[in-house]
Amino acid sequence: MQLLKDMISKKGKVFPGNILKVDSFLNHQIDTGFLNEVGKEYYERFKNDSVNKILTIEASGIGIACITAQHFNVPVVFAKKNKTKNIAADVYSANVVSYTHSREYTVIVSKEFLTPDDRVIILDDFLANGCAMMGLIDIVKASGATLVGVGAVIEKGFQRGGDMLRNAGIRVESLAVIDSMTDNDIAYRD
Repeated sequence: MQLLKDMISKKGKVFPGNILKVDSFLNHQIDTGFLNEVGKEYYERFKNDSVNKILTIEASGIGIACITAQHFNVPVVFAKKNKTKNIAADVYSANVVSYTHSREYTVIVSKEFLTPDDRVIILDDFLANGCAMMGLIDIVKASGATLVGVGAVIEKGFQRGGDMLRNAGIRVESLAVIDSMTDNDIAYRD
């Protein structure tokens, strides 16, 4: 997606440890016009797949999933990183490791919101090692829902997550795949 690459070039910052900071438009301050274009792109990629639910993980995936869901006219479910008093006892759970935060979380989704009748796409801002995606995929499998595919706005192609998912037969739709990053240059996969 050329618009995304342009936004990364103009506003993205590369930090040591292969961290790409895009918080000025994607995952802290959100450029809603840009995100609407992301939503349109995901709709075009999945419009023939009878998607009836979008799943993401809190917090950065929520905005992406919500705007995309408007194009599909479907609900968004997000996995919570902490169980709260108002969550029913019946939940699906999975352990995920956050690459950015170097922390493990047990994420949960109420069984009420994912059923065998659902056709789900999973969306998130980044795909690096694939831990968050794998946790969400485990939740979809546990629910009996059908996983249509996963989407990452930005995939770090030099890390193993995207290839691991593809090798497992999972459809991966990343809007930009970065093959390498330095302070001065970002190389994309075609």
